[in-house]
Amino acid sequence: MTTDRITAPTRTTADAPAPRRSARLAAGAAGLTVVLWASAFVGIRSAGHDLSPGALALLRLLVASILLGGMVLVRREPLPARRDLPRIVIIGVIWFGAYNVMLNAAEQRVDAGTASMLVNVSPILIALIAGVVLREGLPKSLLLGMLVSFSGVLVIGFGSSRGGGADFLGVVLCFASAVAYASAVIIQKPVLTRVSALQMTFLACAVGTVACLPFAPQLMHEIPKAHTSALAWAIYLGAAPTAVAFTTWAYALARTSAGRLGVTTYLVPPISILLGWLMLSETPTWVAVGGGLLCLGGVAVARFSGRSVPASPKRSSGAAAD
Repeated sequence: MTTDRITAPTRTTADAPAPRRSARLAAGAAGLTVVLWASAFVGIRSAGHDLSPGALALLRLLVASILLGGMVLVRREPLPARRDLPRIVIIGVIWFGAYNVMLNAAEQRVDAGTASMLVNVSPILIALIAGVVLREGLPKSLLLGMLVSFSGVLVIGFGSSRGGGADFLGVVLCFASAVAYASAVIIQKPVLTRVSALQMTFLACAVGTVACLPFAPQLMHEIPKAHTSALAWAIYLGAAPTAVAFTTWAYALARTSAGRLGVTTYLVPPISILLGWLMLSETPTWVAVGGGLLCLGGVAVARFSGRSVPASPKRSSGAAAD
């Protein structure tokens, strides 16, 4: 009797910090993902001068697959169950393959502000689909945060666009990229309960690389003519925004709801503007700065409102099942 009374509180005390630590790690992983994905817009814009959309996607994925494959071998990650392979293949084709090619092509037709605005329809799609398909629900704080952040993205898009900078095909490619991105996240979420973030990212990236192999002759033709800076950017895109950022994204997605995590990507446009200013000397307008502040405010509302909700035991166990 005495032992039971002593050990029960001790376990509660010891286990209490675990959810908070997991939440901090997930938030850190999401933050790193957002920064690296924001830098990808700068890299794609620069490398796209010398490399065509398909060739750039293939080189980026080749670099990422080599790095991720090495990490998987070192860690001796187990292979996923056969039932998960079809979903991983779909993720690889539509997110790592089609998304990258379409986004590269879009940024050659659409100015950065408009591309940012259109691609960032994806968090809304993620939240809406996840609310129904994954039964995550649509909390008022999430809806309000999405509305505020999306208004910020619109402001950034209009403030950054230049007259005549977009064409119809470019707009369609941006929206198609957003749909591919949102669909892949919804497919990915349940699989991450059984497959590690690293293994998931490696296998999907490898599938995307295979899907882009038809662009290999184009890549071999363009590499000798490309500037060193373009090749350096392509290698960076494979190493950081792909190998690292997609893994940290999967890590965070396994530990939080798809809808709430998706909202954090509204930070990408303002960070992209900041990086463009620092690295490409592209001075942002005050309108774009105001839009960036709206994005930050919306993410704060969506991420930090109503944190006490998951406190009940039933909700905690349900979250762990995610």
